[in-house]
Order: sequence, then structure tokens, then C-alpha cells
Amino acid sequence: MNLEELRNHCLAIKNVEECSPFGDDVVVYKIMNKMFAYFPLNPKENEHFIVMKCDPEKTIELRERYEGITKGYYAGNTLMWNSVYIQKDVPDKLIVELIEHSVEEVVKKLSKDKQKEYRDML
Repeated sequence: MNLEELRNHCLAIKNVEECSPFGDDVVVYKIMNKMFAYFPLNPKENEHFIVMKCDPEKTIELRERYEGITKGYYAGNTLMWNSVYIQKDVPDKLIVELIEHSVEEVVKKLSKDKQKEYRDML
């Protein structure tokens, strides 16, 4: 997977917003004004990755299984955000699934009214 494919998968999410609140070198994706993913355009050492929200239990399993999944870059010491390196051992299909999982993690934290509003937009 490359950055353009990664961007296209994020933009395929219904009602997504693409923005750059952290500067022109970081692309952020939001739904309902809540961030679900971001990635730097020019990472150090040219190792491209995307940071996504994840269920903490799933995070542990993923980090143990894949070298290319680590703690979320700039996300602090948390199990709720992962960095997924797109050129390492993480299959493209899983990256797409994790984008969708990240959206669901964000949606389930919304108020019931906002969850309904989001689902009604689909």
C-alpha cells in the first residue's frame, strides 16, 4: 500500500472530513468532528505509517502479532492508538479493516444521539 491508496481508503469512509489541523505535513481524518486517523506526509526515515484508534484488547494482540504495529506516534502512552506501518508486515487488507475499526471505535464513543445521526447519514 502507498500513501495515495491509504488516503483513498480513508476518504471512502462516509461523511469523512480530511484536514490538516497540525500543519501541512500531517493529514487528519475525522467523522462527526472526531479524529479517527492521521498520518505524516514526510515521516522520518521514510517509513510511512497511519495512526488509528483501536480497541485496547485488540491493540495488544495486534502489537504482539505484527512488527509493523506499534504504539500510536504522538498519541502518548496509550493502548487506544496504534501506528500501522504500511510498508512492513501488515497486510493491506488488515490496514483497510483497521481503518473501519477505528471509525467504529470513534462512533461508539459518541453520544447516542450523535451515533444515530452518524448512522442515519450512511
